[in-house]
Amino acid sequence: MRTKVLQIIAVLSISFNLYAQHETSHTSAEHAVKDQHEEKDIRAEIKEGIQHHLKDAHDFIFLSDSESGKHYGFSLPVILWDNGLKIFMSSKFHHGESVAKVDDAYYALHHGKIYKTDAEGTLEYDEHHHPLNEKPLDFSITKNVFSIFILAAFMLWLFVKIAKSYSKNDGIPKGIAGFLEPIILYIRDEIAIPNIGEKHYKRYMNYLLTVFFFVWFFNLLGLTPLGINVTGNFTITFALALVTFFLTQFTGNKNYWMHIFWMPGVPWPMKIILAPIELLGVFIKPFALMIRLYANIFAGHTVLMSLIGLMFIFNNWIGSGLSFFLSFAISLIELLVALLQAYIFTMLSALYFGFAVEEHDDH
Repeated sequence: MRTKVLQIIAVLSISFNLYAQHETSHTSAEHAVKDQHEEKDIRAEIKEGIQHHLKDAHDFIFLSDSESGKHYGFSLPVILWDNGLKIFMSSKFHHGESVAKVDDAYYALHHGKIYKTDAEGTLEYDEHHHPLNEKPLDFSITKNVFSIFILAAFMLWLFVKIAKSYSKNDGIPKGIAGFLEPIILYIRDEIAIPNIGEKHYKRYMNYLLTVFFFVWFFNLLGLTPLGINVTGNFTITFALALVTFFLTQFTGNKNYWMHIFWMPGVPWPMKIILAPIELLGVFIKPFALMIRLYANIFAGHTVLMSLIGLMFIFNNWIGSGLSFFLSFAISLIELLVALLQAYIFTMLSALYFGFAVEEHDDH
């Protein structure tokens, strides 16, 4: 009898131990799954934050709280042409979560683009998961457009103030004029005159100064937490390169076009072969100008924000501290890159203008 009781106690003890081990392993597995889900949520939030910084938007958001869903910023006007002019504020979309009703039409915001939908915001997709819904013509004041307006007004005020400062002080720079004068003189003496020539450089100085300070100021603004990424936007760099392209072609002299279609000093069979290549180079030059600025700024912002995001993923003194110092080092490098990319864009533009106005040397 005593032996049977001991056997029952032993069986119960083993069963209890197995149950305890099972519960412990089950709890550990739950914690592991929970930690894994939390890590995925953090990564998804960081990825969303990077994309929000890099892409254009119909509102200007300074801060956002993912837990409460609150956003701190201001909405921008949406201007559409859809069987007439439709104007409303982007707050109607509630950051892409709601359908905006304007008159009898419904519009939904999907990945920064506006589509015409029904009252439920239904979107139809093709095999590549691209929406098939109709897109109205969008003339909205987006975040990038709003930033360009603000910077254009600031640059106009700044240089008018500098001009008045010169006139008041008999050509002696004071204040901000004293800081910017060496930069302006450098662009004139080291970029415009050597590449374009003393005879023609004045025709292009306004554009060269404008594009230099435009690119430089926006490169610096892109390093702030404001979420401005104008020069890292493909459409903006395309527009800048297009202006350089048109200025080059419309101001090109006879010698410029002769070197493209009928190169002097080259046998005529080679001229036939080289002419298409030279003509292709006319379009490759502004394309390279566009890609260089876009790729450098876009990549720099992506790397910097990814390093900042690693601080939240590591969540410890070693990993987060290392990410912080790497982010700080990259930020210092980006300050140099901001100025360097403005210099390169201005330099190459001046070089193309120089090719366009170069005069033939008979000697």
